[in-house]
This record gives sequence, C-alpha cells and structure tokens, in this order.
Amino acid sequence: MVKLNELKPNKGAVKKRLRVGRGIGSGMGKTSRRGGKGQTARTGVSIGGFEGGQMPLFRRLPKFGFTNHFRKDYETISLAQLQAAIDAKKLDGKALIDQKALENAGLIGKRSDGVRLLGNGELTAKVSVKLAGATATAKAAVEKAGGSFEAYVKPVKPVVRKKPKPA
Repeated sequence: MVKLNELKPNKGAVKKRLRVGRGIGSGMGKTSRRGGKGQTARTGVSIGGFEGGQMPLFRRLPKFGFTNHFRKDYETISLAQLQAAIDAKKLDGKALIDQKALENAGLIGKRSDGVRLLGNGELTAKVSVKLAGATATAKAAVEKAGGSFEAYVKPVKPVVRKKPKPA
C-alpha cells in the first residue's frame, strides 16, 4: 500500500535550485555566473545576429521567395480513407458526405479552406460527395461506384473598404 508520506519523485527527476550570489566561497558569488559587467550581464538584452560590427550572416545571404497570404489551404482525403471510414461506420454511406461530415468523423481538421478528394485506393460504396474539389480519377471512381460528386466553392467574404474622409 502506498503512503502519502513515503511518496518521492524518481531519481534524477528533481534538480536542486542553483543559489547564486551567496559569497565567494560558493563559487557562484560576485557576478552570479553572469561573467563581467556591461550589456550582456543585464536582463532583457539579446544581441541576436550581432557579429561585432561585421555584416551579419542574415544580411549577407540573398533573399528569395515570398509567402502568399491569400493561398487556399485544402485538406486531402483519399478514396481508400473514405471507404475505410464507411466500413468502420464512422461515415453514413447513404447520407451526403461533405466537409462537416468528414470533420465530425475525425478524418480531417477543422481549420481548412476546403477538402479535395484524391483518387488513391478503391471505392465500392455508392455515395454522394460534395467537396471543394477532386482529381479526375476520384470523380470517375465515385461515378463508377454509382455515386455522384459535386464541387462547391466556399464563399469569400467581400473586402469592405472605408471611403477616406474629406480633408
């Protein structure tokens, strides 16, 4: 039986706190392991890429590429994953399979601009699918199994620009 007064952490799990600034005999007195005086001995200072006045590495290297902030981030799901979810009763094969149904089944995450169906694997269930897009082989496989595929475009919020105030 375990007694509360006999509980202790595993060996090596707890490290003793370092007591600095407690005299010269401790070996960690005077500067408290901070070295000499000046900028680096103070708190809140970071001299990130400073190289002593030399041109820093991040400025010597060429810059290239950019990040497109308007890029759509699509989740992907294959025919094999779709069939496995229907077989495991995570998805109802008779109901419409859309992004919400896939999220509820735990097949995709919630943060995406849409879902694309990929043609990997085989589909035997007759399903009706409504997703953001699909490959040509995926569409053909869904229709071959007797189902239907419908693509939709997620509505984009219009940008509302305020008119400048007259001077």
